[in-house]
Amino acid sequence: MEKDLIYEDERIDDLQCKGYRLIQKPKGFCFGVDAVLLSDFSRVKKGQRVLDLCTGGGVIPILLAAKTEGEHFTGLELQSEYADMADRSVRLNRLEERIDIRCGDVREIRNLFAPASFSVVTVNPPYMTDHHGLKNLYEPKTIARHEVALSLSDVIRAASYVLPERGSFFMIHKPFRLAEIFFTMKEYHLEPKRMRLIHPYVDKEPTMVMIEGAKGGRERITVEPPLVLYKDKNVYSDEIHRIYGK
Repeated sequence: MEKDLIYEDERIDDLQCKGYRLIQKPKGFCFGVDAVLLSDFSRVKKGQRVLDLCTGGGVIPILLAAKTEGEHFTGLELQSEYADMADRSVRLNRLEERIDIRCGDVREIRNLFAPASFSVVTVNPPYMTDHHGLKNLYEPKTIARHEVALSLSDVIRAASYVLPERGSFFMIHKPFRLAEIFFTMKEYHLEPKRMRLIHPYVDKEPTMVMIEGAKGGRERITVEPPLVLYKDKNVYSDEIHRIYGK
């Protein structure tokens, strides 16, 4: 069965969590530490339904299925090649009853899902807006990293549409866009409730930020202690070891 699910240009990576594995394309876009950190930051309660926007190879739904008691997880991915790969990873882990993968455009969310149909939305979206110097705007890596196929506003609007009142939104992004992120979240009635900055080293400025929002929530945000990736060169911090389950 396993051989039938893997193509010649792909590999299987061990997620080090309940024995789950992920199919990846080494020459394509592979998941990074940001997806792992977001799966740890996200809060999913027993029985909840979760939608992961821009799911890529499906790593976040698989990690959340391993770590939480959520009832069902759906991954939405624009690129058919990656949606197919994510679906095969779901089958590889025999998670078909808990996870489904949909190929579709976040901007067409109203044609894909009913309003208020998910309790939680997670997203690790494209971070960059500057297209200068990009040789091909429609290569898979470019679509994953740069806002050529959708904007921050598209992502947040889609999340707001599928969430009910008090539904939860979890996103990882870049700190230099925080003002825009907060403004857009408020525009679509997702109130920022929790934030955590991620630093490569304790004495370096943050390179990522994780944000939790609540649909229709009250104005109050908690800023959590910073998360530091490395305590020394190439040596992960104790918290990163905990997140990775080591």
